Amino acid sequence: MCATVKRKMNPNVFFAIAIVLGVGAGYLQDAFLFRLAETLSQLFINLLKLVSLPIIFLSIVSTASGMENIEQIKRLGQKVVKYTLLTTILAATLALILFISIDPVRGVSATLAATTAANTPAQPSYLSFFIQIVPSNIIQPFYENNVIGVLFLAMLLSFAIVSLPTQHRAGLHAFFSSIYAAVITITKWVVAIMPIAIWAFITLFMRDLQQGLNITSLALYLTCVLAANLIQALIILPTLLKVKGISPWQMARGMMPALSVAFFTKSSAAALPMAMRCAEENVGISRKVASFTLPLCTTINMNACAAFILITVLFVSMSQGMVYTLPEMGIWIILATIAAIGNAGVPMGCYFLASAFLAAMNVPLHILGVILPFYTLIDMLESAINVWSDSCVAAVVQREVSTESLIQDIVHEEVVSV
Repeated sequence: MCATVKRKMNPNVFFAIAIVLGVGAGYLQDAFLFRLAETLSQLFINLLKLVSLPIIFLSIVSTASGMENIEQIKRLGQKVVKYTLLTTILAATLALILFISIDPVRGVSATLAATTAANTPAQPSYLSFFIQIVPSNIIQPFYENNVIGVLFLAMLLSFAIVSLPTQHRAGLHAFFSSIYAAVITITKWVVAIMPIAIWAFITLFMRDLQQGLNITSLALYLTCVLAANLIQALIILPTLLKVKGISPWQMARGMMPALSVAFFTKSSAAALPMAMRCAEENVGISRKVASFTLPLCTTINMNACAAFILITVLFVSMSQGMVYTLPEMGIWIILATIAAIGNAGVPMGCYFLASAFLAAMNVPLHILGVILPFYTLIDMLESAINVWSDSCVAAVVQREVSTESLIQDIVHEEVVSV
């Protein structure tokens, strides 16, 4: 009976209770409650910092070390990686364009921004991080919370592992995957106390609201995220299919069962079996291409995640007084793309990675507590879009492989005839 009740308890219920209690505590305007909320929020931020950089580093390295040797996947692998990077970079670029155009931070008053900036330790600009991308030792980027340095080490080590012989690569993959699993277990414990953190975030958010924070900024932020996802899904990806001579409508109709599974389960991994079945039976993708491309894309192709990370990090950090130049914003296209590629297996997906970036930057996370209730719907949409992107990449790879095979057959026939 207890087990049945436990299975039926929805975590969103606790989130809702925490939000209601946080709103009530904020309206009370009690100094003790505000101090308690500040203490709890700081403890939660410390926990995020504890696992943030290890998650970013290990998620990328464990994913890359599990890939086959580049020579063994030269024909298909390069095509998958090419279109994965293309679609993910396009998603992040679109997100940045929308963020600049809509400017959701305009709802934040100058007074609050100045006050928060004055109380926040000065952070080096990300341009300076980019200039100092190569650390002098392995420990330095973790000690200094240098996110770009950690990403550089992760990518450097990943490329090195992929180039190793099979026996060494397998051993390193098992090692990093085991450490990653341990860190993920810790993150699950962190997520378990999320309702307490949400209460603290909402309480402090209500305090900030009284000091001048405009709720319009949150609505504009959500508009940015939804617009980036929908434009990517309904315009950019279908355009890619049309360029390759593939019907977006027939593709969407054939993959609809898999998209539905991804939407309601909020997991592209859970939708993988259905996606492979739809790709082979409904869309006509060969078993060889589907069995290779879709599992790989499920691991590294996260279009919606890249858009969410970029918009969320810029929105939260700028709402708390940080200022970016246009080149510094452009750097986040690279950061969001790399982070999205390493997103597989992270609890709460893009939300937690965005939290990890912000925690590493020492940015107050109160606004993330307000975003969290909306993230459930955003996560459903993002999961479906990620599977849609996976299937589009698989279809494009199938078309290119078929074309190359046809050309090779024609050349072979001409040689034989001669």
